[in-house]
Amino acid sequence: MTWYQTLTLLEILFGILFMGLYVGYLWRVRKVSAFFGQRPHGVWVKFVLRHAYVVLLIIAILGPSFGAMKKEIKTIGKDIYIAVDLSASMDANDVQPSRLERAKRDIIRLISRFNSDRIGLIVFDSEAYLQSPLTYDQQALTLYTQTLRTGLLPHGGTSFIPVLEIVSQKFGQAASPEVSEQKARILVLISDGEDFGGRTSDWADRLREQNIRVFALGIGTTDGSQIPVGNSFKKDQQGNPVITRLHPEGLEQLAEATDGEYFEVNGRISEVSRLINAINNIEGELRESKTIDVTANKYIYPLALALLLILLDVLITVKLLRI
Repeated sequence: MTWYQTLTLLEILFGILFMGLYVGYLWRVRKVSAFFGQRPHGVWVKFVLRHAYVVLLIIAILGPSFGAMKKEIKTIGKDIYIAVDLSASMDANDVQPSRLERAKRDIIRLISRFNSDRIGLIVFDSEAYLQSPLTYDQQALTLYTQTLRTGLLPHGGTSFIPVLEIVSQKFGQAASPEVSEQKARILVLISDGEDFGGRTSDWADRLREQNIRVFALGIGTTDGSQIPVGNSFKKDQQGNPVITRLHPEGLEQLAEATDGEYFEVNGRISEVSRLINAINNIEGELRESKTIDVTANKYIYPLALALLLILLDVLITVKLLRI
């Protein structure tokens, strides 16, 4: 048998106080009985009854535990990389307050909803960089996300190929040789879909072979918007304003090729909740399994018996003196 609580000074003082008061009570009864020339035989019935339920109450407080059994504890989670586009077109405000600011809000929401999973952060334009490796540290991920801005990377344009390459490499390094199938490898790709890096089909096939699913989140509108540059807007070589539009086709093809899904955020709808549900529906990977001994707190039995004895104490009357 084990105990949930240890015997503390409070229980000891309670027992001593009860014993002291009851000894005083017995001494007074004995003194009164001696005055009338009688012996208080019945007082011992109450003495035994009351001490029994006090002991039982203390036992219930300590929490006796028995009936140990073996229980298997499994830790299951997912590995999720979030890649966010930091090209200049993400400053467009066809999605308020801007595409990037909306993306940052959605990333923080994703981080908070998957607090039991490892999450990594990747930033990209025409090149990709690992901003944070896979971690459970939500505060660090949130801080990294809040500092994201266009112009953080030295290159221009947008290409999905470096993102797919770095994700394939990182997941390949983390793979265990004894695990034949990984069911919880996910890339959340957030972009307006403007891809100037060429065909991604070869890398999509490689990700599919590694059981890495791409969930694409397109941010922007097909009507498009100008790109703010300082107090003005970006213009082409002829001096015409540059209009950036959402291009969902490439994102849809990439998601489809890896058994993932495409979702969208524009001026009218936000499918981030659907994205969260889709990731939740993916079976997690078994990270750790161990067996522990489990016991149940059986305080209810001494407590119930103590309450029964208290009820008997109230109902049973004992005549100490016959006058």
